[in-house]
Amino acid sequence: MDNVISSVGPSNAVAAANLLSMDASQFGNDPTYEFLWATKTFKYAEVHFQLISSFDPSKLRLTKYDDQIYRTFKRFFKDFKVDVVEEEALKSDQAKARWRPFCELFKGKVEDYNFGTLLRIDSSKGYSDANTILVTRIQFIAIELARNRRGLNNCHYQNKVEPAKHEVDDSAEETVSVEERNDALPSKENFCEKNDKDVENV
Repeated sequence: MDNVISSVGPSNAVAAANLLSMDASQFGNDPTYEFLWATKTFKYAEVHFQLISSFDPSKLRLTKYDDQIYRTFKRFFKDFKVDVVEEEALKSDQAKARWRPFCELFKGKVEDYNFGTLLRIDSSKGYSDANTILVTRIQFIAIELARNRRGLNNCHYQNKVEPAKHEVDDSAEETVSVEERNDALPSKENFCEKNDKDVENV
């Protein structure tokens, strides 16, 4: 991922920053815009998964408005399943009508609140083509906050902590190694093809 980002080049840094502040729906079919947008989206997903794998998710703060976002999410979506997200609960016309006022409450508060963001469908798994859906940034934050506070992301942190503990017990002199995550982020090619329609519907 770092190689992909560096390939944009320093001379294009300012232009890239301006482009990435735009909504993905404004990019049309321009491959350059799509590449830059996908790069930012992939990086955000990668960093988030590294966080919940390296730190206790229940103690993570995603924004300075976490408490407000979580309270509002519970009020708007009492029966929303966050463990395994149903696409219908995000993408249907009825769902969009329910999400719209929630999302707009955080306009001007949460940076890039309506930016397309990759969400894991099943919270017990990592990122993959089959376990990815495109949502807005504020939807992502609300759902991942709920997962963190309800202990649904703990499995990723514990999967890394437990092997490290065993290695310490076996040899105090050995450097503790943390198992590398096997769940690969979806490829850009598959992501762009799979979520082409989702970008328009977010």
